[in-house]
Amino acid sequence: MSIEARLQAASNEYQRLQADLSNVVEARQRLDAQLSENELVKKEFASLTPNNTIFKLVGPVLVKQDQTEAKNNVNTRLDFIQGEIKRIEGQLKEIGEKSEKKKQELVELQNALQQQQQPQGSAPPVLST
Repeated sequence: MSIEARLQAASNEYQRLQADLSNVVEARQRLDAQLSENELVKKEFASLTPNNTIFKLVGPVLVKQDQTEAKNNVNTRLDFIQGEIKRIEGQLKEIGEKSEKKKQELVELQNALQQQQQPQGSAPPVLST
């Protein structure tokens, strides 16, 4: 495979990695928003008394929900979101490392291509003052 073809393949792979990285960053941002929202709900639940009523929106209808069940649902959701954030962080790290390696490969291939394109036996031009 020629250097040009390897450079093109590496460039395509780098672009794919950058797109993947962008998608994972977006997912991380959505999870952060969900985490904040659920932590706010948990904080509100902490200020409730046993006499307070909790309603859950199901479609266009508000349905009465047991306080303990609602609190457990929020805690479960928080655990799930935090687990997903850890998983996404791992993906971010992995894709970042792959991206850096691919970037280094691109630089090496570009340098090799430049050296190949220089005429044999001639030195690069020297500027005199």
